[in-house]
Amino acid sequence: MKTDDLILIHAPSIYDFRKLPIMHGPISDVVPSTPVFEMYPIGFASLSEYLERKGFKVRIINIALKMIKDPSFDVEKLIRKLHPRAFGFDLHWMPHVQGSLALAEIAKKYHPDTPVLFGGLSATYYHEDLIQNYPFIDYVIRGDSTEEPMCGLLQSIRDHRLPEEIPNLTWREKGEKKVNPLSYVPETMNHIAIDYGHIMKKVVKYRDMTGYVPFTNWLEYPVTAVFTCRGCSFNCRTCGGSAYAFANYAGRRRPAFRDPRLLAEDIFRVCNYLNAPVMIIGDIFQAGEDYGRTLLATLKKKHLKNHIAFEFFTPPARDKIALIAESVENFNFEISAESHDEKVRRAFGRHYDNNALEQMIEDSLELGCQRFDLFFMTGLSYQTYQSVLDTVDYSRGLLETFGASKRLYPFISPLAPFLDPGSEVFENPEKFGYRFFCRTVEDHRQAMLSPSWQYILNYETAWMTRREIVYSTYEAGLRLNRLKKEYGLIADKIADETDTRIKEAVALMHRIDEIVDEGSRQGKTVSLFDLKDKMDGLNISTVCFKKELEWPTHFVRMNFLKILKTILFPSKPNILPEAEK
Repeated sequence: MKTDDLILIHAPSIYDFRKLPIMHGPISDVVPSTPVFEMYPIGFASLSEYLERKGFKVRIINIALKMIKDPSFDVEKLIRKLHPRAFGFDLHWMPHVQGSLALAEIAKKYHPDTPVLFGGLSATYYHEDLIQNYPFIDYVIRGDSTEEPMCGLLQSIRDHRLPEEIPNLTWREKGEKKVNPLSYVPETMNHIAIDYGHIMKKVVKYRDMTGYVPFTNWLEYPVTAVFTCRGCSFNCRTCGGSAYAFANYAGRRRPAFRDPRLLAEDIFRVCNYLNAPVMIIGDIFQAGEDYGRTLLATLKKKHLKNHIAFEFFTPPARDKIALIAESVENFNFEISAESHDEKVRRAFGRHYDNNALEQMIEDSLELGCQRFDLFFMTGLSYQTYQSVLDTVDYSRGLLETFGASKRLYPFISPLAPFLDPGSEVFENPEKFGYRFFCRTVEDHRQAMLSPSWQYILNYETAWMTRREIVYSTYEAGLRLNRLKKEYGLIADKIADETDTRIKEAVALMHRIDEIVDEGSRQGKTVSLFDLKDKMDGLNISTVCFKKELEWPTHFVRMNFLKILKTILFPSKPNILPEAEK
């Protein structure tokens, strides 16, 4: 008996991460998840809510998190006893390629007659590769908005009909590849809902907390996110979610924005359940000043106590920052400047100078921003080893000017492990000074099994080899850690522990290089397994302490009475009804 129409499964980046010796490095140091990337895409939540609204039964299982939480958790045993009409796997970004393919193959092994679906931006880019070369995959749903095509596909599966009319679908019939037109590209996000109440109800229904928790320590730090749009107006050269990428392989010529009043209601609903930070994904002024002003005017009416975090793609003018300060009591900012070098930043696709960046920092801190996160990266066009270190020197200058309040936090991390397929750099590497080691799905899948992140990197540049990208990242991380200690941004004990970890990580990376160079595959494998425990201990919080990323939150993080009320008496979805028509 089919108990669910669809089970959405989130895989770890590497299926055998509990067994294999792999030095992941600092690739996840500036995101909430671990290097296993256990955070499932927020699209799972919107897809589940939408399909349930249309009469389908959907379950989410975060298998990556289950594997982290329980070393003895038997993945195959769980999959074997599931009986949905279809299994769905996300391949949004390529770091999940090995794990997603491995779990999809396991699902087909135990349920040969149950369709296996893939979706996500990377799946969209590689839709033909996936269908042609991985026989356990039956369908790939393309594009950034799979809700409506998925409805049609699930109905065709229920009715035992061929999905010939389902938009955005790539599939196989009797071994032959079929590619339906990419014709469903909604112009707004007003027909979907990111409803955390829906997720809470599902936790109770399936009695499965770990299956729905987004990342390892979420219950201690329940940060949430709401989205301004799908698509992007900007064209960062290495991003698979850039304007260039969306136009070329997802059929999207302009972003689909969420009505600012709906977005505000999304935030209100989160704050109703949780006394924790809410991250607004996407620059609120990307759609124009009116959009941002409408959102902020709506937020102002509620007098929210939660910390609201805003990200910006370009530095906003002081009047916009002042508007945020007038509308939100507790606000935090983040911006990714990529490099201190304006030439490097421009080549990446960020067209603003350091004067604009520094003016934004000054205005933000003067107007009450409680925390300002500033991100830099390694592995960019025109960026040399010395340029990476110069970014730390630039950060020192910023802290000398703005660091007294201890609210400016600089970070540096690698552009890793993969540059995104579909990005402008991936399509034209020579133009931007890149050389790629992975081009196909299988190339990326095999790379994920490499012994260290130096060999997992799918690129190098004309200015730095993979090895130089790796070791410049560690050296910059070491210097920046000491700088943050000097300015009191982190406790001495934490800084000293991070210092030790970075040095140990560098020594271990050198040892892995020696083993790789030594000779026979058997000899390398034995030696690498001897290092596994050490690798696992150095794979998290390498160049910065994970808790450095956390915005302020309340002591009591969850409103259990309101959560219970929501579970017992669900509210209507936060959508515009006319958007469904």
